[in-house]
Amino acid sequence: MPEPTPTNPESVSGDLADEFRNLGENLKTFFQSAWESEERKKLQQEIEAGMAELGKSLNQAASEFKEGPAGQQLKTDFQDLHARVRSGDVENKIRTELLSVLRTVNTELERAFSPKPPPDSAEADNQSEV
Repeated sequence: MPEPTPTNPESVSGDLADEFRNLGENLKTFFQSAWESEERKKLQQEIEAGMAELGKSLNQAASEFKEGPAGQQLKTDFQDLHARVRSGDVENKIRTELLSVLRTVNTELERAFSPKPPPDSAEADNQSEV
């Protein structure tokens, strides 16, 4: 037989608080038991072992790449770039290209916003006759 429902608002409010408290305790117990379960521990061990294997594989692949012709070429290219940066070649080229772009942009902006000269009077007469 179900319990009679209380009609007193204070009693209902107390019941709600009790039920929320019980819900909190039940959730706490559920998550705690899930965390401490053997399945979770086994899964964690599998993930850790998998990550360790992945790390080993990546290290091996990196070593093989580094020693191979592509890795050696990449290393040479980076050394060349580093030397050009230190010598100023890259800086000078960037500066020259940037200066050219800025001049072009400024010229086009000046052309776009400069006042247009009035049309010649001969051209104006020809246009009015048409």
